[in-house]
Amino acid sequence: MASSSEHQPPDFRVSYRIYSAEEGGRKKPLFQGIRWDFAYEYEDISPPNQIVVIWPIFITPSGEMLPEGEPMPNSGLADMYILNSAFREFHSQHIKLGTRGYFREGGLNIGPCEVVEVLALHQNPKL
Repeated sequence: MASSSEHQPPDFRVSYRIYSAEEGGRKKPLFQGIRWDFAYEYEDISPPNQIVVIWPIFITPSGEMLPEGEPMPNSGLADMYILNSAFREFHSQHIKLGTRGYFREGGLNIGPCEVVEVLALHQNPKL
């Protein structure tokens, strides 16, 4: 993911919490560079039958990227990058402060997240 963050700034920032294994979440540790998808809290907002391809980069409270190869916290902040440019306009209409969604892995919601800051969503190119 380093290449995406080098070429464009993050679109938005979320606070997140990953469900424990007992809650139906991850059984393995969280790591930087994981490739989850993002789902809006309400299915009627998400594009039907589409993978939205929004990936996280986990950050410190001051906005610094957490290091690769080290375990990530099960709650914190992540900068989000929209990789499917075909949906950039769609997301620009729906991502706002307070928008809630989920990190998804293998078709399962594995943790809730909430938009805490809109960053370059409206400035990044519509490739």
